[in-house]
Amino acid sequence: MAGRREADLGSLLAQARETYRGAFAGADPEIAVSAPGRVNLIGEHTDYNQGFVLPMALQLGTVMVGSPRRDGTIAIITTAEEAEEPKRVQFPAPTEGNTLRPGEPHWANYVKGVIQHYRAGPLPGFNAVIASNVPLGGGLSSSASLEVATYTFLQQLCPDDGDLVAKALACQKAEHTFAGMPCGIMDQFISVMGKEGHALLIDCRSLETFLLPLTDPSLVVLITNSNVRHALTGSEYPTRRRQCEEAAKALGKATLREACMADLEAARTLLSEVVYRRARHVIGEIERTSRAVQALQAKDYRTFGRLMVESHNSLRDDYEVSCPELDELVAAALEVSGVYGSRMTGGGFGGCTVTLLETGAAEEALQHIKEKYKGTATFYFTMPSDGAKAQPLQGVTSLPA
Repeated sequence: MAGRREADLGSLLAQARETYRGAFAGADPEIAVSAPGRVNLIGEHTDYNQGFVLPMALQLGTVMVGSPRRDGTIAIITTAEEAEEPKRVQFPAPTEGNTLRPGEPHWANYVKGVIQHYRAGPLPGFNAVIASNVPLGGGLSSSASLEVATYTFLQQLCPDDGDLVAKALACQKAEHTFAGMPCGIMDQFISVMGKEGHALLIDCRSLETFLLPLTDPSLVVLITNSNVRHALTGSEYPTRRRQCEEAAKALGKATLREACMADLEAARTLLSEVVYRRARHVIGEIERTSRAVQALQAKDYRTFGRLMVESHNSLRDDYEVSCPELDELVAAALEVSGVYGSRMTGGGFGGCTVTLLETGAAEEALQHIKEKYKGTATFYFTMPSDGAKAQPLQGVTSLPA
C-alpha cells in the first residue's frame, strides 16, 4: 500500500512540476510538499462538540511545488479541474499594514487564509502550483489537505517553531475566517499528524492524540465515493452546530462532551424534538468512538464494525445528514460476507462511505456494491498513511508527452 501512495504522489508531483515549468518560464520548482486527505473511521460531528474522533490519513493527497521570488508577489496555480476560474491568482505577500482578505475565486481562500494566519514571517513572495487527487466535496477533506499542504510549503520558505498542534489550529482558523466554514479540528489534525499504519484518536477537548496500530494484513479499508457532491458552507452544517450548542446550554454543560444520556433524558422536556435527536447522536457517537477504540486495540473487528453501523444509523435518523445514495451504499456493503461494518463518513449530504472488511472479501464487495448502487461510484482501497511532509524533487520524472 505504501508503494502505491508513493507512485500516486510521484505522478501528482510530476503533474505539478510540468505545470510549473509551463507557467513560470521553464524554471524548475525548488520546494515540494504533500499533505494527505483523511477518512474518519468513527466519531462523526463530534469534533466541534469536543468529543473523540478516529480518523486515518489517506494515500490520496495534495502536493504543492514552487520557489521563492524577490518582488513580494505571490502567484498560485491550481490544476484542479473542479476549481472555479481563474485557476491562477496573484497578490502581494501580506505585511502588517496590508493583510489578505477572502474573495473570488473561492478555492484561493483556503490558501490565502493559511498565508494570512501563518505563524512566522515575514513571508517572501513565491510562485507555486497545487495538484490534488482528493475528490472535492467527497467528505475526504480536500480542504484541510490543501490548507496543510500550503502551511507545510510556507514552513520550507520561512520556518516556524515546528509546533504541530499550533500548525493544525492555524489551518483550522484559515478555514473559519477565509472559507466561512466553522469546522472542528479533526481534518487539520490528521493531515498534520497522520502516521503510516496507524489510525489517530483525537481528543478534541484536550487536543491530545493517540496512535492506534492498524496494520493487520487481513484487514482493508474501502472508501466508496457516491459521486453525489455536498457543499457544507450552506446552512446545514452551521445549523447542526447551533443545535448542539443549544442542547448543551439547556443541559447546563459547556459542550455535549460533558453530557451523558441520563443528562439528556432528564432535560428532554426543555428541548425540541429535533434538538433532542441531534444531542442524542452526538452523546451516543462520543461513547461509540470510545468503545470502538477498545475494540480496535483488541482486534475485535466485529464489534468495531457493529459500532460503525450504529454510527451510520444515528447519522441518518437522529442527525439527518445522510442521503439515499449513502444509505444505499452502506446497505449494499453490509450484504457481503467478510464486511465488518460500513457507514457514511465526512459531513454528509453525499460524499463517501467507509467500509471495514476482510482483505479476501475486497473484490466481491466492490463488485456487489457496483451492481447494487443506482449511481456510479468510485472505489479506493486504502490503509493509513503519513501526514504532511516535504518531498524530494530529485527522481521526479516528467510526465510522458
